[in-house]
Amino acid sequence: MNLAEHIKARLDGKKILLMTHLVLGYPSFASNREVIRQMVDAGVDLIEMQIPFSEPMADGPVILKANQEAIAAGTRVAQCLEFAAETTAAHQIPFLFMTYYNIVFKRGVERFCREAAEAGVRGLIIPDLPPEEGDEYLAACEREQLAPIQIFAPTSTPERMRFLAARGKGFVYCVARRGVTGKKTDFGREFDAYMQRCRATTDLPLAAGDAEADRGDVAFLEGRADIAVIGTRTIRLVEEEGEEAVGPFIRSLQG
Repeated sequence: MNLAEHIKARLDGKKILLMTHLVLGYPSFASNREVIRQMVDAGVDLIEMQIPFSEPMADGPVILKANQEAIAAGTRVAQCLEFAAETTAAHQIPFLFMTYYNIVFKRGVERFCREAAEAGVRGLIIPDLPPEEGDEYLAACEREQLAPIQIFAPTSTPERMRFLAARGKGFVYCVARRGVTGKKTDFGREFDAYMQRCRATTDLPLAAGDAEADRGDVAFLEGRADIAVIGTRTIRLVEEEGEEAVGPFIRSLQG
């Protein structure tokens, strides 16, 4: 079963799925391990693991800091691959890698995709690689049966959305607001119209969310998106309250 099929099957009987995010190596791999356990036990459906990069251009200050501190602590791509293999063997939900193209390019596109697939990762999110420049990457994903997740933005035209969706698999990540991640999103009529445009251009599942999501935000996304993405909030929780706060928070998001 491919990733899109898995998501659609998982939606049977659920109003919306939850996808969470963490930066590998921040504050440590031991912390990552416990946070993932809490997330899975609390009912998360997918987890996005970010391989840290020194200049994460799409990310806001909380995730930027997490990237830089993970790198300063010595986190390397090889460690992230090893951690992914351990994690996918321990938990039976889909895991994805999110990172920036320089990481993929430096390791070698074919090598990176092969190693990600061997580690049990189901898809990749590379926000700074437009598909026009990604032929090698898309071909490697196809060979390794990885889903190359494409990204819609509020500024994307319907034509652009169709172009992106035709080159993606798994689901489409619908960025909820202009600019970097990490700020509260104002869900309203403009966002509603945007999600309707997204839905009209692809049959792939749609993911959308908010860095500081609460139960009300997740409830708003029901019927509009298939996956609610939870970003910065869990990183802040670990910093302020510790790993044990993550499970209760995730449970609070579910109706």
